[in-house]
Amino acid sequence: MDVKAILGDIKRKKFSPVYLLHGDESHFIDIVSDALEDTVLNDAQKGFDQTILYGKETDFMAIVNVAKRYPMMSDYQLVLVKEAQNLKWKDDDLLQKYLEAPTPTTILVLAHKYGLVDKRKKTYKLLDKAGVVLESKKLYDDKVAPWIADQFQSVGREIHPQASAMMADYLGTDLSKVANEIEKLLLNVPLEKEVTADDIERNIGISKDFNVFELNTALTKKNVFKAFQIVDYFAANPKSNPIPVVIGSLGSYFTKVLKYHYLPDKSSQAAAKELGVHPFFTKDYELAARNYSRRKTFDVINLLKDYDLKSKGMHVGPNTTPGELLRELVYKILH
Repeated sequence: MDVKAILGDIKRKKFSPVYLLHGDESHFIDIVSDALEDTVLNDAQKGFDQTILYGKETDFMAIVNVAKRYPMMSDYQLVLVKEAQNLKWKDDDLLQKYLEAPTPTTILVLAHKYGLVDKRKKTYKLLDKAGVVLESKKLYDDKVAPWIADQFQSVGREIHPQASAMMADYLGTDLSKVANEIEKLLLNVPLEKEVTADDIERNIGISKDFNVFELNTALTKKNVFKAFQIVDYFAANPKSNPIPVVIGSLGSYFTKVLKYHYLPDKSSQAAAKELGVHPFFTKDYELAARNYSRRKTFDVINLLKDYDLKSKGMHVGPNTTPGELLRELVYKILH
């Protein structure tokens, strides 16, 4: 099941006896786990019928013994096993027996972060049969901006595509970090107002004029002066704009430019769907494709690969600074 479907069932108090929440993206695991903790029991009931265990401090015998109990003050007891990835899964025979006939008044939650439970094992198959399994996957870079927009829409708010792109480029794929910044914006930007680049700058500290998104725009337009203004800003603020992140963003952008070259249907809606971007940005890719031929786009992508290695210390002098590398890279892209 996906996160939205699981949260919808929880909101309707349609609970499962077992939840396996596993995968590399801890944010979705936390959301579902928190939703169950907030919904199943009220504060008065939690003292009697909620148990929180930690994988490093428990084992399957203790988990099963707790799960077999019956609630005292409510219809359900909630057993949350956090950091379940630290359990000794080779000793899961007791869990397997429990899963064959789970206690119907128990809601057992296994929050297994930073990896997957082996799907080939009998335990996984029993978990899948007995309850709900969430495979929490990391979002790809190009999916973060749409996810940000969706978070705003889910609470009846709007964010400008440029603002969500700025956040995605700057904050990356750490969704817990992104979610914290979204919460900050929801609290500080008036309800009736669309969140804009100015709001991002004021509340998150991302410069609306000097960021990776604006560097992509400057390169698209072949605006040499603006591009080097941004590069100089990055060089002066290397901790806020690390060169591997900048090169990664440029790589993602020019890969989409190359893909745009080969689209059979370059209409705004079709291109947006194929590139995984908001239709607002398709005009940028159209301009980039005019300014960078297919051959040149291939050359740019190869340059980015080369300078990614140089940024890691390969094929470069010991005293070369990240700022110097970035200036050299941008010069070669533009010429």
